[in-house]
Amino acid sequence: MPGMMRSDVGSMRFLSRTPATLAASALAVALATTASDGALAGTGIPTPWQLNLQGPVTEVAAYINWFHDWLNVIIFIISIFVLGLLVYVAWRFNEKANPTPSRTTHNALLEVAWTVIPVLILVVIAIPSFRLLKLQLDIPQADITVKVTGKQWYWSYEYPQDGGAFTFDSLMLDETQRAAAIKAKGASQEVGDRDMPRLLAVDNEAVVPVGKTVRVQVTAADVIHKFTVPSFGVKIDAIPGRLNETWFKADREGVYYGQCSFICGQNHAYMPIAFRVVSQERYAAWLAESKQKFANAGDAAGKVATAGQ
Repeated sequence: MPGMMRSDVGSMRFLSRTPATLAASALAVALATTASDGALAGTGIPTPWQLNLQGPVTEVAAYINWFHDWLNVIIFIISIFVLGLLVYVAWRFNEKANPTPSRTTHNALLEVAWTVIPVLILVVIAIPSFRLLKLQLDIPQADITVKVTGKQWYWSYEYPQDGGAFTFDSLMLDETQRAAAIKAKGASQEVGDRDMPRLLAVDNEAVVPVGKTVRVQVTAADVIHKFTVPSFGVKIDAIPGRLNETWFKADREGVYYGQCSFICGQNHAYMPIAFRVVSQERYAAWLAESKQKFANAGDAAGKVATAGQ
């Protein structure tokens, strides 16, 4: 008997420790995973198995990230509160603990509380939500305007000012083109994968200066697309026959990728967006070079079209 009692006690201790051990182990794994660089979302580029949103580089994106975190806090508090109520009700009002149930049908205070409290929660959510909408929709005075046209399945960029408008197409590099570009740079495969990521690298990047307000006018030439750059906090429909506007002001240099996020046909998955944010001096040099480069390309295309008529 004593041996059996000790065995039973040991089993009870094991059973009581098991949930706590499992919970602690799960928490440790979660923390370790979160702490690893591979799990955290990158800035300007997605990361395999990433957690959270991509790092923000604009005021709008930073507000979106903050609002996302704030909503998660509210959701967590509500979930814990509801779970606590469910556990308490199951424990306090089960048939064994409460054989004679109450016949209460109304409780004025409770009914007012469960109406007013959700309304207050919605108000707490609505105020920063409206501020975010105003920040997104109220476009400030722009330093640069870029017109983006979605096509099946690539993007066209038009720089209509700065004393010489020009337009160019931006297409995803396939594996052969990407390998050739990495080889031309003399970079290792690891560096190439970082600088020219698969399914995101393009032949012509859009370039804008750091610290300048960029107005983006978005439309489409065929079907509905969606212009999305997470680190800019930009996501807007590209609709044929309609011109939508958004804006961003990047606060640091780098390359920031996005994709079409609206199913637009067979090659929807191969419509990457690439913006390179550079200093004002590098932007001016790129602008001068691009005016010549893409003007020549346009002249050549025009001559071919004329010759074919």
